[in-house]
Amino acid sequence: MAPATKTRRSRLTSRQGLDVYERKRDFKKTPEPAPRRVKGTGPLKFVVQKHRATALHYDFRLEAGGTLRSWAVPKGPSLDPKQKRLAMEVEDHPLEYASFEGIIPEGEYGGGTVMVWDEGHWAPMEDADPVRALAKGELRLLLDGKKLKGSWTLVNTGDRRWLLMKRKDEYASTEDITVTQPRSVRTKRLLADIARDAGGDVAKAATGDPKIKKARAAAKR
Repeated sequence: MAPATKTRRSRLTSRQGLDVYERKRDFKKTPEPAPRRVKGTGPLKFVVQKHRATALHYDFRLEAGGTLRSWAVPKGPSLDPKQKRLAMEVEDHPLEYASFEGIIPEGEYGGGTVMVWDEGHWAPMEDADPVRALAKGELRLLLDGKKLKGSWTLVNTGDRRWLLMKRKDEYASTEDITVTQPRSVRTKRLLADIARDAGGDVAKAATGDPKIKKARAAAKR
């Protein structure tokens, strides 16, 4: 299934919504991309970035309205429809952020190691306008990533609190994909590898990597 590839649009990144992102970062110190006006074409992008900052979490980002709408998911996405994962909405990120993998310097906002854990394309279900659906507090979507596929729902439960839930379909599973598939989809590295290669805090990054024996055991279940 490749549902998202059926939705093609031409979009222009807007500065609106990126002011908070820019205020929080010193681009002379962090390698994160500064917001700039770029043209986006083709299917809508999504990315999940595994981020070992103060604590480990997964940043779930959807292209919508010319930016990456973003949520921090402490436990990461679950393939089990019975699991409702807390997703805290954070500031919009520029479209270029979807390819960022590396080190945010300690002392900077979000300091730590960032991995492109999954990426691909997405489409709203039932041809809904994603910006309008998010404003109303519920978005049903189709993901076509390397790890995450099928139908999902994002529901706002108040203020910045949302729930990310897998819907029942052929891709639903009780597998803990955060344990069985811990590596970057771009470079096949673990967090510790990324930190080591970029001169980051390897010991801190390693706390976000599952033990190999544990990952192998979970994969066999």
